Amino acid sequence: MEALYTAIAHATGGGRNGHVLSEDNRIDMDVRTPKEMGGSGEGTNPEQLFAAGWSACFLNAVLGVGRRLKLDTTDAAVSASVSIGKISEYAFGLSGELDVYLPNIPADRKQEVMDLAHDVCPFSNATRGNMDVVLTLVE
Repeated sequence: MEALYTAIAHATGGGRNGHVLSEDNRIDMDVRTPKEMGGSGEGTNPEQLFAAGWSACFLNAVLGVGRRLKLDTTDAAVSASVSIGKISEYAFGLSGELDVYLPNIPADRKQEVMDLAHDVCPFSNATRGNMDVVLTLVE
C-alpha cells in the first residue's frame, strides 16, 4: 500500500486514564475508562474515537459509491457502535455495528450500496475478519 496520509497521535499519562494528542493538535483531550468498565467516564474513550472515525469513513464510502452508481446519497447517514468485551481471561476484543440510513436511494439498491461501501471503506477493511461486524439498513 502506498500511504496517502498518515495520522499520528500520542497517548500519555495512564492509557485509558490519560491524555491523547494528535500530531497537529486537532485532537487534544483526556480519555477515561467508561463507567461500565469501572472508570469515571469523565472523558472520551478509545471506542468512541474508533466509532466516530469509522462512521465518518463509512459515510464517505457510501457517498463515493453513490456517485459511482449515479444514485442520490443526499441525507445519507451512518451510526457506528463499537463494543469492547473479554475474549479470554486476559484479552479483550471489539465488535461493531454500522446502522446505515439511505433515504433517497431506491429500496432495491440500498443493500448494494451498503455492501459496496463496506468493501471500499478502509476501516471496514481493517476490521474484516478481525472482529464481528453487523451492517443494518435503517429507515
